[in-house]
Amino acid sequence: MGYFAGVIWKGDKLIDGVPETLDMLRSKGKRLVFVTNNSTKSRKQYGKKFETLGLNVGEEEIFASSFAAAAYLKSIDFPKDKKVYVIGEDGILKELELAGFQYLGGPEDGGKKIELKPGFLMEHDEEVGAVVVGFDRYFNYYKVQYGTLCIRENPGCLFIATNRDAVTHLTDAQEWAGGGSMVGAICGSTQREPLVVGKPSTFMMDYLADKFGILKSQICMVGDRLDTDILFGQNGGCKTLLVLSGVTTLSMLQSPSNSIQPDFYTNKISDFLAPKAATV
Repeated sequence: MGYFAGVIWKGDKLIDGVPETLDMLRSKGKRLVFVTNNSTKSRKQYGKKFETLGLNVGEEEIFASSFAAAAYLKSIDFPKDKKVYVIGEDGILKELELAGFQYLGGPEDGGKKIELKPGFLMEHDEEVGAVVVGFDRYFNYYKVQYGTLCIRENPGCLFIATNRDAVTHLTDAQEWAGGGSMVGAICGSTQREPLVVGKPSTFMMDYLADKFGILKSQICMVGDRLDTDILFGQNGGCKTLLVLSGVTTLSMLQSPSNSIQPDFYTNKISDFLAPKAATV
């Protein structure tokens, strides 16, 4: 099981040796699953990205947090007559649609403004039974108020976060504010904590173990982030391998202030191809 950016690719470039490594692991009968906290794309959209990079990865092997949000709602038998308000991008909408849920919000609310006239009251849909919050480049005050009204005023309304990542890597020039900033705004206004479906929450790990009929102790989580990937593996009772080809450097790993230690670490995933790894 692995993560994409920092393990498989960086920006739009494959990390050296990835295709050969995936082929080798598959030839040894290993099941590969690709897990990401990025909710801006659906599984189908990610499948296309793998394809353009020349990697043969099926949709059923891809688990984005956009899919996790829809899978969670399915797992709790969320009523089909209720609606989901989305603060996030297209990936969440596509996965909700595939799962047969009604939704509103998403990118089209990005252009909406509130005209604060005296006595103005903002209406909201009382049929909304869940608010799903993910990374959103079109985040605005309209969405904050709409999501807040649903959570505060609709009885039993769920507050679901795809992830709480502090930073994301929109470009390789710097770190950018992550989905945690959108989630944090809704926490601040509702005074509620969300149910998180992405890493490091165990929902996706439980779902995968159940779907593929494997024990969590048989899974190795490969990732480049300590606070999401490695913690996700540890929370789920898996072995963990940190690769230093992404966000985490060796000095960060060995820093006295870091409390998250993987079972193994290596420079990049293609180190699996080294002769000494042949027995893995």
